[in-house]
Amino acid sequence: MKARVLVTGGAGYIGSHTAKALAAAGFEPIVVDDLSRGHRELVRFGPFEQASILDGQRIRSIIDAWQPVGILHFAAFAYVEESVEYPERYYLNNVAGSASVLHEALRGAPLPIVFSSTCAVYGNPLTIPVSESESIKPISPYGESKAMVERMLAQCHESRALPYIALRYFNAAGADPDAEIGEWHHPEPHLIPRILDVAMGRSASITVNGDDWDTEDGSCVRDYVHVCDLADAHVLALKHLLNGGASGAYNLSGGVGSSVKQIIAAAEAVCAKPLTVRFGPRRAGDPARIVGTAERARQDLGWAATRSSPSQIIQDAWRWHCLRFPL
Repeated sequence: MKARVLVTGGAGYIGSHTAKALAAAGFEPIVVDDLSRGHRELVRFGPFEQASILDGQRIRSIIDAWQPVGILHFAAFAYVEESVEYPERYYLNNVAGSASVLHEALRGAPLPIVFSSTCAVYGNPLTIPVSESESIKPISPYGESKAMVERMLAQCHESRALPYIALRYFNAAGADPDAEIGEWHHPEPHLIPRILDVAMGRSASITVNGDDWDTEDGSCVRDYVHVCDLADAHVLALKHLLNGGASGAYNLSGGVGSSVKQIIAAAEAVCAKPLTVRFGPRRAGDPARIVGTAERARQDLGWAATRSSPSQIIQDAWRWHCLRFPL
């Protein structure tokens, strides 16, 4: 029988790609999702249990029924701008929900947990590229909620020997190269799919949030990582913990910064279409530049970003976008 892995938020963007990677690696992903922001259609690689992570009794029953060897915890709200407007939603769902999952993971022998964290825990970093030694100083409730969960995991590791890894993503992007699954949010907060909406004629223009940042071309600079590279990292992190590896936090980054204007230009080249661009005000909670180094993940987990060039990311995303949202 295949080893089972609980995947909370597995009907979402990164969770669904990781479920596919788990299945390819010989595990059976058991997807747990309340479908408030995920999609049942993305659950294609293992059994599905509809549940809220805030319902501890339900999570307990799922763990008892499936007896997983570990938990990959993705379930969270993840919109920076929304978190600034509605911080209480983020502390309830992301922090209290994670505490609920953690409580159930610790009922018996602690279940290893791989946690979906974020580079937003660094806020405005003092050093670029950002390493894991950078101070944790989030500037949005979203980043703060993830930092709080990281602290919970570290404290439970110290007090209860909980095996855990927190994976701090930089900007997740792209889609499954087979176009079976991909990015699908309502509303869509992320740059690349919004650009592709313009290329398809689904939107009239793409708005750049500020062109007066302290960067080379005035637009924000981000470190884009292919979602399949992120999925691979979760499988490696899980295997690391199951093999008795050390707990801790790891950056997942492509190591290269691309500005918003550069991403738009790359999309115009891939889609062979000019795009209408407008410039709006800066977005609350955004740093000007954030680029990471993933040297620790390379050394300890054997991970590297292999599909994370902007052109590859956009090619894969464009293929999925054209199939999911045909003209």
